[in-house]
Amino acid sequence: MAIPRLTHEERDAALAELTGWALRDDGLAIVRTFKFADFAEAFGFMTRAAIEAEKADHHPEWFNVYNRVEITLTTHDAGGLSVRDVSLARLIDGFV
Repeated sequence: MAIPRLTHEERDAALAELTGWALRDDGLAIVRTFKFADFAEAFGFMTRAAIEAEKADHHPEWFNVYNRVEITLTTHDAGGLSVRDVSLARLIDGFV
């Protein structure tokens, strides 16, 4: 079963509920940058997020340098943003 892409209205409603997440310029993903005290804290955050992402079978695109973690969430099978991205963003937000 295909995963449906969010409508513009659904996407806007979801973004209004998410703190710190922004729509990527192309409108097909959400992005957020997290900053931590140091690398160990950033890596611990990434580990917690990775465990939950694996459980959900939905994996973020991310980039880490020292204390900064940049995350992009999109659903490739949907060709853009889906409820899976919003759910994972909420889970990730619970780790900060």
